[in-house]
Amino acid sequence: METNRTDKELLVKGIKTMGITLAGMFLGPTLLYIGFSNEDKPLYIPLIISGIIICALAIYFAFKGLNIIMNSMFKKK
Repeated sequence: METNRTDKELLVKGIKTMGITLAGMFLGPTLLYIGFSNEDKPLYIPLIISGIIICALAIYFAFKGLNIIMNSMFKKK
């Protein structure tokens, strides 16, 4: 009878991915706020584009990190 055990290396990888997500969740909206509050500055468009890209990457890394964590706990070897 085989028991499922948590793959610790995979779990650490998932937690690191969630750390990237956390950084992106703060950085993306901050860049968007700075961009939208300074419409007359020359960096208006690049700040908004980079903020949107970072927000999208944060969502992607959140799903990827949760998937890695779930695989480390429930996937059979």
